[in-house]
Amino acid sequence: MPGPGGEPSLDRMLILIILVIGLAAGWVADMVVNQRSRPDDWTWALLTGLAGSFVGGLLASLLAGDGLAIRPSGLFGSTIGALLIAGVAARNRRSR
Repeated sequence: MPGPGGEPSLDRMLILIILVIGLAAGWVADMVVNQRSRPDDWTWALLTGLAGSFVGGLLASLLAGDGLAIRPSGLFGSTIGALLIAGVAARNRRSR
């Protein structure tokens, strides 16, 4: 629902921010793990980034004492989490 004055609600903006951060984290992870500048599958990059954001971002934010707010520690943790998940997924794909 729009907020006062027709502005988007904070909940919708937060969801959009989470999706953008997840996609960015997945893109960085794919660049590092697969050594290419653009992912072949953007859906996979988004899912990897979202999972990494959940795992790494949540842990980094809580360990840094930031709580569940969007802070630099969570952004850094999101990228690290996405790197870990992308690395494990790439290793599993290669071993098949």
